[in-house]
Amino acid sequence: MIEVVKYTLAYKAVWDAFVAGAKNATFLFCRDYMEYHADRFVDHSLLFYSKNELIAMLPACEQGAAISSHSGLTYGGVISCPSMKTERMLQVFQAMIAYCQQHGFTSIRYKTVPHIYHQVPAEEDLYALFKSGGRLYRRDVLSVIEQANPVKYSKTRRWEVKKAHEQGWSLGRSQKFEAFMQLEAQLLKEKYDTSPVHTWQEMLYLVKLFPDNIKLYTAEKSGELSAGVIIYETAKVAHCQYIASTEEGRRQGAIPALLNYLITHAYASKKFFDFGTSSDTLYESGLNGTLLANKESYGARAVVHDFYTLDI
Repeated sequence: MIEVVKYTLAYKAVWDAFVAGAKNATFLFCRDYMEYHADRFVDHSLLFYSKNELIAMLPACEQGAAISSHSGLTYGGVISCPSMKTERMLQVFQAMIAYCQQHGFTSIRYKTVPHIYHQVPAEEDLYALFKSGGRLYRRDVLSVIEQANPVKYSKTRRWEVKKAHEQGWSLGRSQKFEAFMQLEAQLLKEKYDTSPVHTWQEMLYLVKLFPDNIKLYTAEKSGELSAGVIIYETAKVAHCQYIASTEEGRRQGAIPALLNYLITHAYASKKFFDFGTSSDTLYESGLNGTLLANKESYGARAVVHDFYTLDI
């Protein structure tokens, strides 16, 4: 028998302790990260107990008549304990569906956690979704390098990296988050008429909370910022959260120099280097082909990120 409990502040310590030991969790599931933008969402996260033992959690929010994997997170289905097995996950889903029915919800919208973020195999939820009638409605493509078995850069990219290094860039960690986020905001506004997910104030706040996980690397000359990459670092993955360059930096290859530094030096020992998604509904194919080709030129290849809906 699985007991389902709605999250409240009283469970914060319990929640965060479970995240620290879960087999498919990252720092994004810590309550401090989830709640930096709490005013934008109606949280309805769930905890699942078996014989008074916490065995799983679902970071979630309300979306009308649906319970949804939390909209403020890139990924996030059921977070499970290391001892989670398939039959127990089926019971978790049965309890989750019953809870949603009892509380008047008519569907569950579910984001998976891509397997590269798992500490050990943790796809019991995918089987439970299948058995429960879950329907795949979206699939994003992540561009990922497996560092122990990398694909060679394209010929053009190798040449660009070589030329970029001849410019004498100073590459490394930086604390210029405010300046970088302002550059990122300017570029997104000019190119896509949109804004970063985070303001520079929010990013500074998150960096203070998670200094070991959120890191900025820059390419500079004479102390002037020309390009930067914000990395979200987890146990197995270095993920590019933001990438931006000045016009002068673009002319002199600051981004190729910096990304090559991250891939071959700063994160050479990390299992995966994740450029993130190139999915874009503005394109007929659903992909920003130019962006995708850029990432693949560094040897990145596809890992899918799936989204499901489950009518109840």
